[in-house]
Amino acid sequence: MINQQLLNPRSIVVVGGSDDTQKPGGKLLKNLIDNGYKGQLYVVNPKLDNVQGVSSYRDVKDLPQVDLAILAIAAKFCPETVEILTKQKETRAFIILSAGFHEESEEGAKLEHQIVETINSVGGSLIGPNCIGVLNPNYAGVFTTPIPKLDPQGVDFISGSGATAVFIMEAGMPKGLTFASVYSVGNSAQMGVEDILKYMDESFDPETSSRVKLLYVESVNKPDLILKHASSLIRKGCRIAAIKAGSSSAGSRAASSHTGALASSDVAVDALFRKAGIVRCSGREELTTVASIFMHPELKGKNIAVITHAGGPAVMLTDSLSNNGLEVPSIDGLKAKELLEKLYSGSSVANPIDFLATGTAEQLGYIIDACEKDFPHIDAMAVIFGSPGLFPVFDVYDLLDQKMKQCRKPIFPILPSIINVKEEIDHFIAKGRINFPDEVVFGNALSKIYHTPKPVNVSTGLPEIDVKKVRQVIDNAQNGYLNPNELQALLDAAGISRAGEAVVTSQADAVNAAQKLGFPVVMKVVGPVHKSDVGGVVLNVKDAEKVAQEFDRMIKIKDTTAILIQPMLSGVELFIGAKREDKFGHMVLCGLGGIFIEVLKDVNAGLAPLTIDEAKDMIQRLKGHKILKGVRGQEPVNEEMFAEMVVRVSALVKAAPEIFEMDINPLLGKKDRVVAVDARIRVEKER
Repeated sequence: MINQQLLNPRSIVVVGGSDDTQKPGGKLLKNLIDNGYKGQLYVVNPKLDNVQGVSSYRDVKDLPQVDLAILAIAAKFCPETVEILTKQKETRAFIILSAGFHEESEEGAKLEHQIVETINSVGGSLIGPNCIGVLNPNYAGVFTTPIPKLDPQGVDFISGSGATAVFIMEAGMPKGLTFASVYSVGNSAQMGVEDILKYMDESFDPETSSRVKLLYVESVNKPDLILKHASSLIRKGCRIAAIKAGSSSAGSRAASSHTGALASSDVAVDALFRKAGIVRCSGREELTTVASIFMHPELKGKNIAVITHAGGPAVMLTDSLSNNGLEVPSIDGLKAKELLEKLYSGSSVANPIDFLATGTAEQLGYIIDACEKDFPHIDAMAVIFGSPGLFPVFDVYDLLDQKMKQCRKPIFPILPSIINVKEEIDHFIAKGRINFPDEVVFGNALSKIYHTPKPVNVSTGLPEIDVKKVRQVIDNAQNGYLNPNELQALLDAAGISRAGEAVVTSQADAVNAAQKLGFPVVMKVVGPVHKSDVGGVVLNVKDAEKVAQEFDRMIKIKDTTAILIQPMLSGVELFIGAKREDKFGHMVLCGLGGIFIEVLKDVNAGLAPLTIDEAKDMIQRLKGHKILKGVRGQEPVNEEMFAEMVVRVSALVKAAPEIFEMDINPLLGKKDRVVAVDARIRVEKER
């Protein structure tokens, strides 16, 4: 739990503080002093009575009462120190910089557990251990540099890695990004990234709280907290971006279904962030660029005016925007001609608006005013203005600052000449502005923000399914893949349309079933996991003689227990799957089915429960979405029905969390129906 002693301590003791500022305890003490901590400051050092001008105690027992203790001592001494401080000195907040805990050994894990138990027993707060500390406007409780400019309206930044926190601050500060607070949670012994985010949500004040949050997450331990509190903060007007490290598939276990192979824990993180409205970033530059865009007015539409005095960067920015789903629309008409007359000969206003290397601050003002007032289809402006170093450009950047104050539409300054006009850029940033030095990084980040959806309204109800029947099937089922009768009963209970079918174990029954279903039929083995691989699927069987012949062949295939017979249907092959992911619940996936899922792997995932809007979004973001629309005279797929099926699978796995993974592959989609042709469901109950 976060408390006032941690946020705004009246007194701080640095246990392990020293005169050596190349050691964590010494550097942290220096940072506290240099950055003007206003409360009472103490040091504990067994060898000194004065450290960096601060009175030092030889033993922690000699201290007066103190709100916050920052420990920079060996791990083995931390439990006893915490015990004394909590029980004798009424200390209720701790930051432990020291390493050597659960990240290092089993013995270290025991020390960490002991510390947490002691602090929890008095309702205290703990950050760390194995962290760089906490930074906020009240105190610089970190042992690292640089110390960024602290601004209540800057960025709140929570990091699972201390070193990465430093590098992200270093990436943001030269751009002009400011910070309201920095929490390095280290081992997250008591509080992790999710818990700090929870506090920020529950304590949010629309008048004083920062509206931009950045997260660096190495492991998502409490996805439910992230979903709940990130969604809540965004609905309150905040904007959140995050890096989740460790996204590669190396080390993933082999899976026995398409869903199992495609639905990794990283796919679950993607689905979680998308559901919560978090912009997921892949690296430090992207994260700090996204944060910098967050510090500007929100982009409300996709049409961008690219204003430039340099052709190449404008082309690269236009490519970046256009390739990522934003538009750089043409600008023409009478107002465009009037603007062109105010610029030097050779300029262009077609968009990009190029007012040449000789363009002036006055001309830039004309262009911005026209984009603001005369071109209603323009939603925002990206202004590229550097310098070959021939003359100062203070007037251009002052004009830019002025227009950013006046204009309703967002203006994004891209100032690439970080050496030639360093002084001017520093002057611009000193006004509280931010620079985007790289146009392509900016364009990619702006596009990613624009295409990240708002948080899902989780109160939207699921479709009605026969939960009683679902539970009856699941409760009576054994672990492993369900038999055809159980599977059919589950699909029917969930309201998932399926093809008529029969499961037979004799040649005579096979012929009889085929005649009842109507020729042509499909025959499939029951038992083997990958039917096609063992010759266990036969299509377009047109008569009784062929049915009998194929039954005799197929029933002899290894592991086959029966033969499934279905009418031969046509349509676009689709796929829906689900997989239970540790901590996240169930992921539901959809995409193109049949062999396409193996070759193209064109699927999207969402976290159950899914709304119908989420399902539609998953379908519309498929790379093969145009196939569903119908191409070259092909019949389109009924997307409403497809989305309904996706949502029904979501409802099924919520009613039956014992479902470990399932595939419906293929479903056959046409303009008037979507029918499940083949399915597998694997149940894993806790033993």
